[in-house]
Amino acid sequence: MELKYLTSSSSIVFTGRALLLPKCCVYNAERLVRASLSNGHVLHEWKTLCATINGQVESQVTKPKSLKEAVDLISRLNKVDQGNGGGDADKVVDGLSFLQVGNLVPSTQRSELAALNLPRPLSISCGQVSDTLRGTSIRVAYQGVPGAYSEAAAAKAYPNCETVPCDQFEVAFQSVELWIAERAVLPVENSLGGSIHRNYDLLLRHHLHIVGEVQLPVKHCLLALPGVRLSDIRRVISHPQALSQCENTLTRLGLQAAREAVDDTAGAAQFIAENGIRDTAAIASSRAAQIYGMNVLAEGIQDDCNNVTRFVMLAREPIIPKLDRPFKTSIVFATEGTTGSLFKVLSAFAFRNINLTKIESRPQRRKAAGGVCNIKKRCFEYLYYIDFEASMADQRAQNAMREVQEFTSFLRVLGSYPMDMAP
Repeated sequence: MELKYLTSSSSIVFTGRALLLPKCCVYNAERLVRASLSNGHVLHEWKTLCATINGQVESQVTKPKSLKEAVDLISRLNKVDQGNGGGDADKVVDGLSFLQVGNLVPSTQRSELAALNLPRPLSISCGQVSDTLRGTSIRVAYQGVPGAYSEAAAAKAYPNCETVPCDQFEVAFQSVELWIAERAVLPVENSLGGSIHRNYDLLLRHHLHIVGEVQLPVKHCLLALPGVRLSDIRRVISHPQALSQCENTLTRLGLQAAREAVDDTAGAAQFIAENGIRDTAAIASSRAAQIYGMNVLAEGIQDDCNNVTRFVMLAREPIIPKLDRPFKTSIVFATEGTTGSLFKVLSAFAFRNINLTKIESRPQRRKAAGGVCNIKKRCFEYLYYIDFEASMADQRAQNAMREVQEFTSFLRVLGSYPMDMAP
């Protein structure tokens, strides 16, 4: 049995049976959070609640200390399920259904890309684990393929880590929840393009904790196959934000080329290299050019030199807030819907001289039974995401959260973590 690449496919089957993992790791955390909210717990008890959740999870789940132990655990679960005739099917979940056995690149290109010494995607072999996965090396999930800016952010956040490429943001969340990776590094906002809304929604859907942040300057390059000139380019492909961040520069270069959006920047370079497309250029990093054997036609083509993407680092357990360094705290809440409720929430921070660095609103998604929208419910109700410069160990922050609790119908701390002070 070998798991090669993290994808969003739901068709993985080994030896005729779906691979099963227990729900308890995520389920018990969700149950404790819901019980806490229903019992009226307030968020000044944040550290106690997090410790309770961690203790419950650790007492009910055997943590695999290596990938070999994880595979052994999966094998035992499958044997148990086969022995009881499927009667306990509701107690297990096809938790690795998003893992697909297969190759990331066509077979004709494997030998060429193997020679490039790309970072190895996560792999698991029954009875045998690669030496690169042993020791203290930490596995960090990111969205994209080798050469993506997210990979560079993961390496900046965790030097000497083993990066785990994932095809979608949600797969990166799942890889941490299912112990495939210890951390995930995902973008949440860009200084030019704004917020990455998908990841804000996923922060609410999953029960991971923000344990840090990292800011990565983005320097775009225009890449093409060797021998291709600017006059040969008829199409430019990249991530939508990268295209918008370079629009003015592309026009100044005199490119009469169509723009086409793809999933990620490095993936665009990979696509051109694998298919030998000579009339198409990609906007990606210089590292992507090195990995996929492409030439840099133009460097630093972003319209604004102050192009920085902020990434958050996610983990299964929160870190303990401290006062020995600048901290940032991220929360999400819903107001009561009464007059001035949002103003009252924001005032709780202003009165205590706590600086807000981010506020983002996202619509609440509500559906009636059967998945049909209930038009009798109020529309245009929003959740608010806020980042503020204070540690949850700070008495000011604790008092502010007590006051915020009075004016909100829902409140959750996403994490309290050290700020990235890099310029």
